[in-house]
Amino acid sequence: MEQAHTNESFAAAPFIKEIGRGKKGARSISREDACRLYEAMLDGRVSDLEMGALVLALRIKGESVDEIAGFLDAAEQSFEKLTCPPGEFAPVVIPSYNGSRQMPNLTPLLAMLLAQRGVPVLIHGVTSDPGRVTTAEILQSLGFSFAHSVEQAMQGFARREPVFMPIEALAPRMARLLALRRILGVRNSTHTLVKIMQPFAGPALRLTSYTHPEYLDMLTAYFSAAVPLDRGDAFLMRGTEGETVANAKRAQQISWFHDHQCTVLVQKQEAVDELPPLPLQRDASTTAEWIRSALNGSQPVPEPIAEQVEHCLHVAGLVHAKQVSHGEAR
Repeated sequence: MEQAHTNESFAAAPFIKEIGRGKKGARSISREDACRLYEAMLDGRVSDLEMGALVLALRIKGESVDEIAGFLDAAEQSFEKLTCPPGEFAPVVIPSYNGSRQMPNLTPLLAMLLAQRGVPVLIHGVTSDPGRVTTAEILQSLGFSFAHSVEQAMQGFARREPVFMPIEALAPRMARLLALRRILGVRNSTHTLVKIMQPFAGPALRLTSYTHPEYLDMLTAYFSAAVPLDRGDAFLMRGTEGETVANAKRAQQISWFHDHQCTVLVQKQEAVDELPPLPLQRDASTTAEWIRSALNGSQPVPEPIAEQVEHCLHVAGLVHAKQVSHGEAR
């Protein structure tokens, strides 16, 4: 359930004093303080002046593991959770906040292949991004509508369809913080949080990605030690133009985090003998038509994506079985 919140203003100066001392002098805050601070940011209890200072200070310093953990603790309490649908698999969560600028965006292909096999698939993200082709736009070209409520999402799972929820519908308070980019011109911590959050009440498999090397270290540390164990498992990979679908041309390393352990599922592919056939253009309608062909067998599914699907099926099944066994034990 969404947390109750107050309109009482929040004094952010003590936090700014710690994190705003510059790249070398800044100090990180504790997980508990980070949770309190981000709750206030989500509630709108931080003044515009202090909000700008916080966003830029964190942008310069970089978030610590404890800070990201505390922010995420608050973020996941700020919106209504989805219920895990019945079936043999835990849900798979696919964030989509980048789209594609150069390559065709094949995130919808990954989602549809999983949904066809009976996996509840939730995609959340932005519906449009100037200069990029979003997953939402391709799904619309494929005939899917968006879910604007938990009830609509559950109906989509029941139809064995991939469900896309705009971030404004899934987590409106986080969407407001994402929108600060249009004012300040730079990304903020919320852009990281939406890519790693887990929107279900029960355990799920979340697909996560990074674009900059420093985030690989931070996210590896988070999933290895700080993530609550009852939230399920995670895959971490270098993003394909920021998306969590495997690169159709050359497989990236995919690491599986489970019970604070890390297992490398896919090794980085150094070279390829022959590039797979891909859509000739990256626009939404061309990509959607090509995905239809791949789903009906007229085009081959790129091997890295097919391998990613199989790993998702295996781990989503394990996460579900573990949840069932724990329930029976209780």
